[in-house]
Amino acid sequence: MNTTSSRRPGFSHAGRPGIRMRAVAVVAGLVAASVALSGCLYGMIPDAAPRPTTSKSADTTGVPAELLPYYEQTLDWSSCNGDFDCATVTAPLDWSDPSKGEIELAMIRSRAEGGGEPIGSLLTNPGGPGSSGVALVRDSVSFAVSDPVRQQYDVIGFDPRGVGESTAVSCYDASDMDAYLFDIPQNERGSDAWTAELQAKNQAFGEACEANSDGILPYITTENAARDMDMMRAVLGDEQLNYLGYSYGTFLGATYAKLFPERVGRLVLDGAIDPSIPGLDVGITQGVGFESALRAYMADCLTDDECPFRGTVDEAMADLGTLLASVDRDPIPNADGRMLGADSLMTTIVSALYSQDSWSYLTMALTDVLQGNADIAFQLADFYYNRQDGTYLDNSTEAFRAYNCMDYPVDATEQEQADAEALLAAEAPTVAPYWSGPDPCEVWPYPATGVRERITAEGAAPIVVVGTTNDPATPYEWSVSLADQLSSGVLVTRVGEGHTGYNKGNTCVDSAIETYLLEGTPPENGLRCE
Repeated sequence: MNTTSSRRPGFSHAGRPGIRMRAVAVVAGLVAASVALSGCLYGMIPDAAPRPTTSKSADTTGVPAELLPYYEQTLDWSSCNGDFDCATVTAPLDWSDPSKGEIELAMIRSRAEGGGEPIGSLLTNPGGPGSSGVALVRDSVSFAVSDPVRQQYDVIGFDPRGVGESTAVSCYDASDMDAYLFDIPQNERGSDAWTAELQAKNQAFGEACEANSDGILPYITTENAARDMDMMRAVLGDEQLNYLGYSYGTFLGATYAKLFPERVGRLVLDGAIDPSIPGLDVGITQGVGFESALRAYMADCLTDDECPFRGTVDEAMADLGTLLASVDRDPIPNADGRMLGADSLMTTIVSALYSQDSWSYLTMALTDVLQGNADIAFQLADFYYNRQDGTYLDNSTEAFRAYNCMDYPVDATEQEQADAEALLAAEAPTVAPYWSGPDPCEVWPYPATGVRERITAEGAAPIVVVGTTNDPATPYEWSVSLADQLSSGVLVTRVGEGHTGYNKGNTCVDSAIETYLLEGTPPENGLRCE
């Protein structure tokens, strides 16, 4: 990806605090050209006949009078996409001043499959920020939540404010987005002219978002989204929030616990973000995390005759660095007219490192690039951006920028930035040259309103945090830190590769989470699952 799309304010190339969760099967489908279920396919299936439903009364305990109209809403569920129910709710644009206007939030429900009375609703968030919870449940509910949990919970997906089918951030059409993400800069990487060129593109992007988003940008914040989630809990009739958040969804869940500790039910935060660290540190840690994951991939690749690299891991990483530098100098043309430069090749690498199951596709992509073919590399890059046949299937890139620029203050000094670049170069030498760039949030239309601070959520029920030891996107140390910060935090460790730990085939992790969600019994703090 072009460095104009730096995913973390101030530093990271692809370091989104919690990049979107996607089923590995979909990656396989893109690369192997197989058919994967999608919203388009579901759209061709006629809606089932309406099914009878019962709704619990909204929980309005302790709600201020001016907010009662929102908390007292009745959900009008309708059958959608085959076996699901869909509804929309209205929220104030600004929870601190409901007179400023309203937005709509899209919700989808996968009903408890076990018959009888469900435990309650389980709200889910796939990450991002900017990924669609409606799409997660609609397209891959079994990827999000295991079968035993689906038997006893109504699983609720929702698109946070600014995202997807909710009142959404809108910036560019597909053509302009392609130019923003994939065009090769005209000036030499790292030069003053290069920096100015990219920052001009960042400013134009922010101006387009402001022009096309109908005034919602300053209110696209995680705190507002957490307040939306409490309203959804209430209209669903639940006195406490049961929640499963992946990646960025852990920050949303932790923010909820900070605001409403007494309403915490059973919360699982998988692949955690440390809410206390600034954006600059987020970018450094993610860069080091992807370097570590890349080394693990390379060690595995070298055991396979199909691997295009030879020698030791260090030698293979040096050769990969040479390949990145080569396409940086001489980008490879793709059949659709795009040029594969080092930034887009780094996006390819990052996309595949989210799951060990995708490593073989990275080998295919790198083999082709070495032969001058960019097709598979762009398929993986397109998967990262949810781009298909020249069309962007969602607004996740725009929403990601909006949330991060409002949540993370731009406060690093020039010396701190320089020190960070030196640290990253030392600890992530392959990734580092293509990781940093001008901070797009410096030219965002609104200053950040979020704060970076420890979250303790005093008085909350036990909150389970899951961390994976070589998770590149949300490094394990963040899960350790969040579990330690939370007054009732319980840490579960999955020893392994890839992003997040629950419902990934580790029976130890899955059993611990299922027992907690179904019986209310948290695992032993410090449980380590090999």
